[in-house]
Amino acid sequence: MRRRALLAGLALAGCASPDPELYRLVAVPGPVRAGAPGLIELRRVGVPAYLDRSQIIRALADSRLQALGARWAEPFSDMVTRVLAEDLMQRLAGSTVLTETGALRGEAGLIIETEIQRFEAGPGPQVVLLAQFALRPPGGATRAARVQRVEVPLAGEGMQALVAAMSAALGQLADTIAGLAASR
Repeated sequence: MRRRALLAGLALAGCASPDPELYRLVAVPGPVRAGAPGLIELRRVGVPAYLDRSQIIRALADSRLQALGARWAEPFSDMVTRVLAEDLMQRLAGSTVLTETGALRGEAGLIIETEIQRFEAGPGPQVVLLAQFALRPPGGATRAARVQRVEVPLAGEGMQALVAAMSAALGQLADTIAGLAASR
């Protein structure tokens, strides 16, 4: 009886899938600008539900997506918000960027709201990021609103190249936002 239980346990262990590969977006360097308010609040970045999942996806055609075997290391919308805040802090000299969902609070001199419509690799050999963003003072009307499309070619094959291109695309979005924040 014990032998059967041991064999059954070994058989189940052999069927267990290995841990998935985990990836995260990372902040990338960009041009540094001065003149933005000292404290900026980045509101939670809006992400479409098809992207806000643990699996990394790729577009195969205009309307067809593929879930890849790798996964994001944290919820996608949280990661995009966190990395965009880090990208902005690197670019805005003398500014601190707090996130709406973070533990730190303060009286922000500028609020940044961002909505992503598309952010994936494919169908060609590039990552496409399509986003809207708006900058406004607290309690005030929107002072700048833009739509930005960023395309970053994949520098190779595989998941590392895809994630690196996505990080670069988010960095380019931060470049544009930082430029507007510094000029306001």
